[in-house]
Amino acid sequence: MITIPTVLENVSTRKDGTVRLTFGTSEVSPGTMTDLFRHHNSYCYLAIKGEDFKPIEIDNLSKIKCDLDDKRKSSSTRLRAVFYRMYEQDAEGFNTFTTYYESKMETVIEHFKGKLQ
Repeated sequence: MITIPTVLENVSTRKDGTVRLTFGTSEVSPGTMTDLFRHHNSYCYLAIKGEDFKPIEIDNLSKIKCDLDDKRKSSSTRLRAVFYRMYEQDAEGFNTFTTYYESKMETVIEHFKGKLQ
C-alpha cells in the first residue's frame, strides 16, 4: 500500500461519464516511484482524507482486497465502452451519447425480455 501526501489538482469528466483525477505530490523516494509505476494502469483503490491517516485506518485500508483482476473492467463498463465506440463511428442520428446509450440498452433489454416465458 502506498500512502503519500498529495494535492488534488484537477477533476474532470470524460465523454463516457467516467472521472479523471490528477494529483500532485512533492518529491517522492525512488522506492515510492517504483511502487507507483508498478500500479500504473492497474485497478486499485484510492482513499482521500483531509488529514493524515491514523495507524488503525492504514491497517484497515491495507486489508481491502480488490475483487477484480488488475486490468479487468466490469461487464457493464465494458458494454458501455463498446456502445461509446459504436456511437463515435456512427451516431445513428442521436445528438448525445446518453440518448444513444439509453436507446441501445433498451434494445438489449427488450431483446432478452422477449426470451422470458
